[in-house]
Amino acid sequence: MADDSDKEIQIRTLSGESITLRFPSTTTVQHLKLLLNQTFPPASASPNFHLFFKGDKLRLQSQIGCYPIEPGEFLVLVPFTKKSNQCEDSGTPMNVADTASISKLADSTWSNIMEDLSYLRETEGNVLNDDDDDDASNFKFSDEHKKEKMVDTTSSNSSEAKSYWGFGSDKQIELPYHLILNTMQHSSEAALGEHNCEVLLKVLESINCLSDLPLGHCKLFKKARFKGVSLANNGSSCLCPPWLKKLMKAFTFINIFSAFLHLQCKKTTLNLLEDALNQLANFGVELTIQDMKHLSLLCPGLLCFATDGVNTSFGDAIVVINHLAGDEDKKDPPKRGRRWLYVSKIVSTLKRRDSSFRNNLWLAFSRQLSVCGDELALKISLEDLLASVKDQGSTKNESKPKHIKRSSNTLKSDSDHVKCHVSSLASSELSAAHLDMSSIPAVEMVEHLQKGIGSEGQIVHVEDICERKAIYAELPIELSENMKSALDNMAISKLYSHQVESIKASVCGKDVVVATMTSSGKSLCYNLPVLEGLLKNSSSCALYIFPTKALAQDQLRALLYMTKVFDVDFNIGIYDGDTSQNERTWLRDNSRLLITNPDMLHISILPHHQRFSRILSNLRFVVIDETHTYKGAFGCHTALILRRLKRLCSHVYGSVPSFVFSTATSANPCEHCTELANLPTVELVQNDGSPSTRKLFILWNPLLRPKPFLKKAKFANGANEDAEESANFVRSSPIVDVSRLFAEMVQHGLRCIAFCKSRKLCELVLSYTQEILHETAPHLVNSICAYRGGYIPEERRKIESQFFGGKICGVAATNALELGIDVGEIDVTLHLGFPGSIASLWQQAGRGGRRDRPSLAVYVAFGGPLDQYFMKHPKKLFSRPIECCHVDAQNKQVLEQHLVCAAHELPLSVLYDEQYFGPCLESALISLKAKGYLTFGQSSDSSARIWKYIGPEKLPSHAVNIRAIETIRYEVIDQQRKQVLEEIEESKAFFQVVYEGAVYMCQGKTYLVEKLDLSNKVAFCKEADLKYYTKTRDYTDIHVIGGNIAYPVKISKDTLPKTNARAHICKVTTTWFGFYRIWRGSNQIFDAVDLALPPYSYESQAVWIPVPQSIKEAVVKQNYDFRGGLHAASHAVLNVVPLYITCNLSDLAPECANPHDSRYQPERILIYDQHPGGSGLSLQCQPLFSKLLVAALELLSSCHCSAEVGCPNCVQSFACHEYNEVLHKEAAIMIIKGVLDAEM
Repeated sequence: MADDSDKEIQIRTLSGESITLRFPSTTTVQHLKLLLNQTFPPASASPNFHLFFKGDKLRLQSQIGCYPIEPGEFLVLVPFTKKSNQCEDSGTPMNVADTASISKLADSTWSNIMEDLSYLRETEGNVLNDDDDDDASNFKFSDEHKKEKMVDTTSSNSSEAKSYWGFGSDKQIELPYHLILNTMQHSSEAALGEHNCEVLLKVLESINCLSDLPLGHCKLFKKARFKGVSLANNGSSCLCPPWLKKLMKAFTFINIFSAFLHLQCKKTTLNLLEDALNQLANFGVELTIQDMKHLSLLCPGLLCFATDGVNTSFGDAIVVINHLAGDEDKKDPPKRGRRWLYVSKIVSTLKRRDSSFRNNLWLAFSRQLSVCGDELALKISLEDLLASVKDQGSTKNESKPKHIKRSSNTLKSDSDHVKCHVSSLASSELSAAHLDMSSIPAVEMVEHLQKGIGSEGQIVHVEDICERKAIYAELPIELSENMKSALDNMAISKLYSHQVESIKASVCGKDVVVATMTSSGKSLCYNLPVLEGLLKNSSSCALYIFPTKALAQDQLRALLYMTKVFDVDFNIGIYDGDTSQNERTWLRDNSRLLITNPDMLHISILPHHQRFSRILSNLRFVVIDETHTYKGAFGCHTALILRRLKRLCSHVYGSVPSFVFSTATSANPCEHCTELANLPTVELVQNDGSPSTRKLFILWNPLLRPKPFLKKAKFANGANEDAEESANFVRSSPIVDVSRLFAEMVQHGLRCIAFCKSRKLCELVLSYTQEILHETAPHLVNSICAYRGGYIPEERRKIESQFFGGKICGVAATNALELGIDVGEIDVTLHLGFPGSIASLWQQAGRGGRRDRPSLAVYVAFGGPLDQYFMKHPKKLFSRPIECCHVDAQNKQVLEQHLVCAAHELPLSVLYDEQYFGPCLESALISLKAKGYLTFGQSSDSSARIWKYIGPEKLPSHAVNIRAIETIRYEVIDQQRKQVLEEIEESKAFFQVVYEGAVYMCQGKTYLVEKLDLSNKVAFCKEADLKYYTKTRDYTDIHVIGGNIAYPVKISKDTLPKTNARAHICKVTTTWFGFYRIWRGSNQIFDAVDLALPPYSYESQAVWIPVPQSIKEAVVKQNYDFRGGLHAASHAVLNVVPLYITCNLSDLAPECANPHDSRYQPERILIYDQHPGGSGLSLQCQPLFSKLLVAALELLSSCHCSAEVGCPNCVQSFACHEYNEVLHKEAAIMIIKGVLDAEM
C-alpha cells in the first residue's frame, strides 16, 4: 500500500533546474504533473513531459507512494514535443535496432530514452517556395531568410514530407548523456563489462552522421543543398562516407568512456582503452587504437596521448595516459558534493567536447570541399583529410573555433525560468549560409540580428547616421620642423580643418575651446601648440588637467610617443594620488609638462605653491580636457580652483597662461568655458573637419511575454531587473538580452563595450555573457571582462592595456569608459538602459567607430517609463538636443569654502581679488570673519583691508571635498586567497555587497559574503558557484531638521512671506532592513532575508512646501494616486529649476516615492541638495518657490503626452532614484494648483 504520509520530493530537469514539493503520497503522477505545470517554469514552458525515477518512466495513474523514493533521491523531468497526427508511431524508436542479445535492463532503459527523445526531432530550416512549381528541386535550405520550426515525420510512410522539404529523416539527436551515464554500471572486473558494452552498442548505433546538434541534419547534405549540387535520389539525406561515420563513433565512444572512468575516479589509460575496445569488438563494434590516434591527429586540442604526470583533470581535452601495466588501479581523489551536480558538470563538458569536435571536423572537411568541389565530396578519403590537416597546420588550436555563427531559433528567452541557465540560450549549430565562419562587419550585424536573436520584433527602430567626409587643411606655417618631424613619425601628413584653426589661435596666445565630435583628434589641437611653445622657449611649462586618472595615463602614453623624436626632454609626468613621494619631488624640480587633476591641484599644488614656483613662474599653457565633465557642484568647485590658480600666477609668479579647452558633448561650450575659468572671451572652434563613419543605432526593446503562473511568486523589478508591463505580461530580461548581444558581437569578431549604469549590472552582464560563450565559444570566455570603479589601480591599468592591445575584445563597463580613453578601435557599443543624459548617450556611442570603421550602437531598454517612452518615440530621442553645462562660481556656500583656501595660500584683498571671485567677495569675507576663519588688519577703507586666514585647520583645502569623495571605505576580501578584491565607498557598500549572505561579483566570478566586520569595515567572502544574486531591501528618508510643521498658521498680511516654502538643513538617511535572493535571468524572488545594518546618513539642505490635507482628499476622490502625484510634482518642479538658477539637475534630487514602501510619506513637495553638506542650491530655491510652482504647472499643462506617467518633457526625470515608478501626471497638476491657491 502507498504510504499515507506527506512526501517531500525534488524534481530536476536535464539542464539542472530543480524544485522541491511536498504533497500526500497518495498523489498520482498525473496530479503531480498538473502541479508542476503551475509551479515549475520549465514544466510550464514545455507542458508535455515525462517523469523518470532511476531510468523508469512514471505511469500517469500510479501513486507517488508506490515508488521507493528515499530522502536525497529525485525525479527527472524530460520534456517532449507531441508528434503530428499525420505521423504514426511505428513502435520502434529511430536508430535503435532490436537485438535479442541485449539485456533487459539496458534495452528497456534505452528504449524509454529514445522513445521520449524521438519526440524532440524537429526540423529547423527554411524553404524558398516557387509558386509555379511544386517539385522538390525548387526547395533549397537557406539561413538567409527567417527560419520556421517544422515537425519531422519519422514513420516509414513519410517520404512525401521528406521530398517536400528536401531532407530525409536521417537526423542525429543530441545524446542524453545524463541518462547514459546513469545507466552504465561500474565494473571492477574489466574496463567496461557486458552490460556497459550493450549500452554503448546502442549509443554507437545511433551515431551515423556528421550533423548539427542538438537536432539537425547531415552537414554535407545541407552544404550540397545550399550550393545547389544535384544529388542521386537514393532515399537517404546523409552523404557522410563510411570512414567519417567511423570517426564520429570513435569520438563518441572515447568521450563517454573518459567520463565513465572519471566517475570511478580512474584515469583514462592506454591499457584501459585497449581493454574496452577489445570488449566492444566482441559485440561487433570495430574500433581500434589507430582510430583514436586519427582523432588525436585531427583534433589534438580535444584528444591527446601523454605520459603520466601531466594534468589529467576532467576538462575540455581528453588525455590518454601511456601507463605501464598495473598502474590503472590508481585512482584520483574522490570528488565531494552531491553526485548529481557533479554529473551535471561532466555532462556539460561532454556536450562541449562533442560540439567542438563536430565543428572542428567539419571545418577540416569543408576545406577539402572547397579544394575538390562539392561534387567530389564522397571521394575525399581519410588520408586526404589527415594530409590536409598536417599541411595547413590547422589543428593547432582545434578546440577554439572562431566566430561561430549561431542559429537564431535555438536562442530562447529565459525570462520564464525560475533559475537562470543562460547557457540554454546558446546554440552550437553552425549557420549553413556562413560555413566559412568569417566575421561580420558592424553595419551588416543589423540584418544578422533581424534574422537571428532579434527576429521576434525586439528591434523597434534603426537610426542610420550617415558618414561625414573629412575636411583637410595645410599644416600651419607656425609649426617648426621639429613638430613636422613628430607628425611624420605619427604618419600624419595633413590636419583636419578644425585642428589647424585651433592651433593657429593657440599659437597667437588666444584662449581656445575646441568643441567637436568624439574621436575628432582634439588632443592634437592642444598638444601641437603646447609642444611648439615649449620647444621655442626652453623655460616654458604647461599644466594638463584631466578629470580622471585613466585619461591622464592615456595622454601620457600619447605624449611620450609623440615627443620621442625630439632632442629636448620635457620630463613629462603625472602628478596625482598614485605618484610616489620621490617621483613628486623629481617632477616638481624637473617637469615642464605636468599632468594632474582638479583634486590634486586643490589639495596639493595650490596649498604648497612655493614648491611649484618654477612651473608656475613659467606657466605658458593650461589645458583642460573633457570640459563637459566640469558641471554642477564639481564644476563649481573646479571653477573656483582655477580662479585660485590664476590669482597665484598673477599676484605671486607674474605669469598669465593661455587656456585650451576641449569638449565633445556640450550645448554651450563657449559660455561654459568662460565661466569655468573666469575668462572675458574664448575663441570657439566647432566646425568639425574630421571624418565620421557611418553609424547604425538600434533601439532594442525586450519582448513582452506572458507572465508564468506561480503561486505567491514575486519578481524583482526596477532598473536592474525586468519591469512588469501589466498584470499578465512581463518584459524579458534586458540584462539577458544585452548579454546575448554582447556574446553575439564577440563571437563574430567585433570589439565591443557594453555600458551599464551600475557596478552590479556590469558584473551580471559579464557573468551571463561568459556563460553563453562557455557553451558556444569556450575560447572566447577569457576575452571579455568588466571595467568599473572599485578595482585597484593596477587592475584597471592592466585591463586598459589589454583592451588597447587586443588581448581583450569586449568589456562590460560603467561610465568609467565613457570618456576619451584610447582603447583601440571599437566596433559596437551596447547601452543597457538610458545612461542619464543625452550627452552621456552620445559620448558612449561615440566610442564606437573610432578611426575609419563604421560602427553599431544598440540601446537596450528596461521596462521603466523613461526607456519605454524612447522605444515608442524614437525621433524624440534622436532629435533631443544635448544638455547645456552650467557652473555657478557665485554659489555662496562653495565660494566661502574656497575663499578660506585662497586666504591660506595668499591673503585676500577686495581691491585686487574681486576680479577673480566676483562681486560677492566682500560680503563673503565678512561672513567668514564672523565664523572665525578670517581676520583683517586695522584699516578704515574696507577695500584696502588684507584678509588673513586664522581658521582651525592646518590645511583648509583638505576639509573641502570637491567631488564628495568618501574617505571611509569597506574592503571586500577573498578569505581563501587572502586578497583584497575591492574597496567600496561607505554610502555604496550596503547597496552593493557588503552584508552577510550577499552575493558579490568580480570579473564574472561569484562570491558569497560570509562575515562582515563592521568595526574594521571588512567583508570576508569565498568563491561559490551561485545561480542567484541578491538585492537589498531599503528605504531612504529625508528628515527636515526643524521643519516638522504642518501647514503654517496664517499671519498678518504685513509680515506674510512671499511663499510658504521652507529651506532647512535636512538629514538624508538610508536604512537597510533586509535583502532578496533572486534567481538570475528570471528575476524571481525566492527568498527574503532580514538584516540589521547600521543606517547611512549625511546632512544636506532641502527646500519644501506642505500640501494641505484638503488637496490630498480631492486627489484621492478622483481615484488618483496621491503618492504618485507628489512624486510627479517634485519632478516637475525640479525640471524647471534651471530656468531660474544656474545649476545642473544632477545637483538636486526630489523626494521620490519608493514603490514597495507602504509607510507614511510626508505630504509635501521637496527637493534637496545631493552633495553631502549641501551646495546652497536649495537655499536659492526657497524665495523662488512660487515661481517654480507656476512654471511647473505651465510645463505640465502644456505637455500633450497622454500617458498617466507623463514623459521626459514633463514629469519623468533622468536622475530619479526610483526609476520613474509611481508617477501620476494628473494628480500632480491637481496638487500644484492646490498649493498655489493656498499660497495666495
